[in-house]
Amino acid sequence: MAKILELKGDNPFKVRAYLRAARSIEALNSELSELIEKGEDLKKIEGIGKEIEAKIKELIGTGHLSAYEKAKKGIPSSLLGLLEIPGLGPKTVAALHKKLGIKDVNGLEAAARKNKLIGIANIREKAQANILKGIEILRRGRERIPLKTAFSIAEELKSYLAVSSAVEKIEIAGSLRRRKETIGDIDILIASSRPQEVGKRFLAYPHIKKVLAEGETKYSFITSFNLQVDLRIVDKRSFGAALLYFTGSKDFNISLRRIAQEQGYKINEYGIFSLGPSLKKLGGEKEKEIFNFLKMRYIPPVLREDRGEIELALKGQLPLLVKPKDVKGDLHVHSNYSDGESSLDELARKAQERGYRYLAVCDHSQSLKVAGGLDKNRVKEKEEEIKRLNKKFRNFRLLFGSEVDILSDGKLDYPPAVLERFDIVIGAIHTGFKQSKKQLTKRIISAIKSGYVHIIAHPTGRLFGVRDAYELDFEKIIQAALDYNVALEINCYPQRMDLDDIKARAAAEKGVVLSLGTDAHCLEHMDALDFGISLAQRGWLGKDNLINTLSLKKLYQWLSLKR
Repeated sequence: MAKILELKGDNPFKVRAYLRAARSIEALNSELSELIEKGEDLKKIEGIGKEIEAKIKELIGTGHLSAYEKAKKGIPSSLLGLLEIPGLGPKTVAALHKKLGIKDVNGLEAAARKNKLIGIANIREKAQANILKGIEILRRGRERIPLKTAFSIAEELKSYLAVSSAVEKIEIAGSLRRRKETIGDIDILIASSRPQEVGKRFLAYPHIKKVLAEGETKYSFITSFNLQVDLRIVDKRSFGAALLYFTGSKDFNISLRRIAQEQGYKINEYGIFSLGPSLKKLGGEKEKEIFNFLKMRYIPPVLREDRGEIELALKGQLPLLVKPKDVKGDLHVHSNYSDGESSLDELARKAQERGYRYLAVCDHSQSLKVAGGLDKNRVKEKEEEIKRLNKKFRNFRLLFGSEVDILSDGKLDYPPAVLERFDIVIGAIHTGFKQSKKQLTKRIISAIKSGYVHIIAHPTGRLFGVRDAYELDFEKIIQAALDYNVALEINCYPQRMDLDDIKARAAAEKGVVLSLGTDAHCLEHMDALDFGISLAQRGWLGKDNLINTLSLKKLYQWLSLKR
């Protein structure tokens, strides 16, 4: 609805209302149909009013939405897909459709490659090149989906399959078990002595778009979300070996097989065997059995990328990874003072439910008006409310923070007199992404050197399916962060996951501290911290590498170093 109304140039407030409702629905832990069946008041969900509640009930009750059918009349469905291309707005799409008859991504790409876009809706050569780049980003984004989305689908499917009495053991394998930031497909492994029953249950899954394979122990389909799911069914005695094999990564498996061969063993998806004419099976029911035979420490799935973890496991020297229980708070959330949907009190309650000792509420600064950036008066209002709330909390504290824009010239978006009032300041780039590598690097380093910034948020600026990371001299940024004791953020928002595991590890190995922040704009987004912890583990980070693991007292001491 939002896309159609935007394309038609409808009321922007109405567009925003639909987007807000959609975002809240997407973040729900329960199905809307279940809430309706229980007689729940949908208006209690943030962003859902009387009109949208009626539309939801119509859609769930009938499978259709009359307002949607009416709104999309005369608009080719493929035209809506053009709005997903980064940097392509509704006015431009409308103009291209009207003047060139473009109605889908393929038509747009063909026209752009023939230079036909030049001059339409003020498009010039650079903008045309950016459109082609945007199409490439969009297609890559469709090939892989964010970890959180894939995890939700896989967990639902796992629960669906586990109901069958034929399922003895079930685990999610592949890159999802290794918690990669984006997922290409879902691998599920099941132990069963009745594989046909399991296969029948698998193929009866209600969200199948297309069946790809149907064998005795191997099944595969495409879901209605265009995500491939592969199922393998094995004997219980081989479950551990199969789980190890199908978890990967490919490079990890190759290196592990080599180590096994050097020690006189052979490993595959069926078990571990002694080399020789008889190939005697020694084990395979449990994953840890294989690591024990190879005289190495158990390697957690998040580390299985063949980046030196096998050699360390053989020496018994694997890193001690950060655990969820080590994390004392989230250092980047937004409230309804800027573009967040929740009040300070609501955020505090959610944080305490998650067992946190502190929560940094970092709303946008004054220049980012599109996100409701706070002027000096609103900053003072927020500061006073946080002080009032903190008086009633026990063993918990809201940190008065701000996500301050790093402007195009490297200056910060507030004067020193305002910056000094915050408990915590996060510096971030939200504009000027197309500046040169040198300019962008200089902007971030300028913020690091300012003496006011504690953390650099989403340092590389990537958004899966929307925007690639901008070019930076990351080594210079690491050095500046180390010299000025500024943390680099692992942004846990599913479309960002920025820094990635490789850059996080590189920063930590140089001695730079890192922070975890969900960048939450509604309460449910705060749960994404769990995926940020997985990313930190993939980057070999321990509790000493993250400021979120500090006690409140020690965190204040660290923050005060800037003052």
